[in-house]
Amino acid sequence: MRRAALWLMAGLIAAAQPAPASAQQRQQAPAKPVEPAPAPEPPPPPYEPQLLKLAEIMGSLAYLRTLCAGKEAQDWRARMAALIEAEGRTPQRQERLTSAYNRGFRAYSVTHRACTDGSQEASSRLASEGERLSRALAGRYGG
Repeated sequence: MRRAALWLMAGLIAAAQPAPASAQQRQQAPAKPVEPAPAPEPPPPPYEPQLLKLAEIMGSLAYLRTLCAGKEAQDWRARMAALIEAEGRTPQRQERLTSAYNRGFRAYSVTHRACTDGSQEASSRLASEGERLSRALAGRYGG
């Protein structure tokens, strides 16, 4: 009996020991190839804040000019697409520009439900601000 108990304990101890390396390797799932980390985004240009502000103004004008049936109402989306094409060098940058445009659009859609004198005044003010900003950007950073 004693000999059988020793053999049983030896078997239990052996079972508790780690398997040899070759057996462990067979049990493990094959290693997945490591995907390279995406390249870090280059730093934004020095005019990024002004460009984002311009995109926001364009979104605001897109909403207000459509609301007030402005003759160039549909042009603002195309202008924004051209800006993204020219300046959206990375997906992250395209996302920031698009978000700024949408933020401007939503900001006025919350408070202006009908074309009023206030809507038209805001539209004129934004157009002037956008023009000043775009001229300043072109004058300072334009090539």
